[in-house]
Amino acid sequence: MKPRIGWIGTGVMGRSMAANLLKAGCELTVFTRTKEKAAPLFDLGALWAESPARAAAASDVVFLTVGYPADVRETVLGRLGVLAGFRQEAGRAAPPTVVDMTTSSPALAAEIYAAARAQGADALDAPVSGGDIGAREGTLSIMVGGDENVFRRIVPLFEALGSKVVYQGKAGMGQHAKMVNQILIAGNMAGMCEALLYARRAGLDMDKVMSSVAAGAAGSWSLSNLAPRILRGDFEPGFFVEHFIKDMKIALEEAARMELRLPALDLVRRLYERLAAQGGGRLGTQALIKALDGLRKDDPL
Repeated sequence: MKPRIGWIGTGVMGRSMAANLLKAGCELTVFTRTKEKAAPLFDLGALWAESPARAAAASDVVFLTVGYPADVRETVLGRLGVLAGFRQEAGRAAPPTVVDMTTSSPALAAEIYAAARAQGADALDAPVSGGDIGAREGTLSIMVGGDENVFRRIVPLFEALGSKVVYQGKAGMGQHAKMVNQILIAGNMAGMCEALLYARRAGLDMDKVMSSVAAGAAGSWSLSNLAPRILRGDFEPGFFVEHFIKDMKIALEEAARMELRLPALDLVRRLYERLAAQGGGRLGTQALIKALDGLRKDDPL
């Protein structure tokens, strides 16, 4: 018998992820701040809850993918949060489990884990990589922190969402792994956008040069999936600029705590903040090329 699933957050990625669980035959209860955004899920058979607590009371496992650590805290630990909902229903066959798939703070993940365990529940932090394409196609990479026995119990659900599911270690380690992912993406995105600008100024045929470099050592997910969007002027979000800025800030804060300096990441963060200040916060991360294209050689960074 499949567990009853709660799903909180139906943004760019969350709606597709929830739909994949429904298509896998799961019973799903959904809460999101804007009910209309969940309409496609209702068409697939999802039920509606009035709060995270209501969704949790009707579920054995609750997934969430929201915006910021403050949203995670309120959704899980708030008065009408997931853990409050878990307390409302007794007699479960197994401990209820909250799975945070938001990219958030490792320290907050550890705090949620401790709060869940204190009331007899389980918690995993399980951020993902793969963007809107991976969410839609169920090919996300999922990085999981928490107790390994809980991870193994939830693996069949993760497999409906992603093609690569890896247990990273104790609570918070999933979020640390995601910070590694975001540091890599930040440098790669800046390099890709600068390369596209160089190619255009040099007068190269953009399709030809992209075909050449993508087949060599410079190939990457971003080059294959986001460069074509840039070339056709598509800056719709697979992942919001403002959320990427949040992620880079978390990574820099964690690095500082570990007495580690990441100057390249700090530079890319400032470039993205320039883009956000120009009104690009709700664009996709590939829109970084707009901020770079507007730079003059004497502009401070």
